[in-house]
Amino acid sequence: MKKILLTMMLAVTTSLFAQKSIELPLWPNGAPNSNELKGAEQEKEKSRISNVTNPTITVYQAKNGNGKAIIMCPGGGYTRLAMDHEGHDMAAWFNTQGITYVVLKYRLPNGHSEVPLSDAQQAVRMVRQHATEWGVDIHKVGIMGASAGGHLASTLATHFTVETRPDFQILLYPVITMDNAYTHKGSRENLIGKTPTKELETTYSNELQVTPETPKAFIALSNDDNAVPPQNGVNYYLALLKNKVSASLHIYPIGGHGWGFHDNFTYKRQWTEELEKWLREL
Repeated sequence: MKKILLTMMLAVTTSLFAQKSIELPLWPNGAPNSNELKGAEQEKEKSRISNVTNPTITVYQAKNGNGKAIIMCPGGGYTRLAMDHEGHDMAAWFNTQGITYVVLKYRLPNGHSEVPLSDAQQAVRMVRQHATEWGVDIHKVGIMGASAGGHLASTLATHFTVETRPDFQILLYPVITMDNAYTHKGSRENLIGKTPTKELETTYSNELQVTPETPKAFIALSNDDNAVPPQNGVNYYLALLKNKVSASLHIYPIGGHGWGFHDNFTYKRQWTEELEKWLREL
């Protein structure tokens, strides 16, 4: 009963802080690259709603914001996007914390591995370009992702330029590696193909790309995740630790994969409270 009451209170509180969103094209003058499929494969993809060709950001600006902004990358194995429970559903909750929340609808690779990362980099640029308008501190812009979206977020956190480096990263049950021993095979194949070069596999194995300049991290996952092995998040944490990057790792005994902001995840109250505390201490 206590747990139900807490969930109801969270829902009521967040609804009071819900904001009208604005959706903006990510590349108003056209993207510098393409994720276009070719030939027969393109015809097959046209029937799928998951083929994003016009990426956008949806911005939920916080009232009385504290300057922080979070860009969320939904998951979906690099073949679709879970835009609700790993995207828009978290907006009001972040707004209650004074955080401007941005949901990235990014292009899926379709054999062009560089495309999702270019969209994530552009999202960071846009948030910083609109910082004054949205009440954001350019030094408090973080990247967040779940599952394959966690891979994209950690890719940005390890493959950044001076202007696109996020100030922190939040990863939920993330895909991290392309190592066949413990990757998520669907994400690997959709991002780098069935027979990638060793160089490409290494490039997108983000546990191998951590440096002391990698931004601080919050990582949460379930021990019984049978879709994305927990070693993904654990090994990334160890790489951060090795490079003396501040990191917080939370492993819950049950929950499986893909819980996002669902109320039926047993440890929703725990992970949300831990993340709130971590964000306050940034």
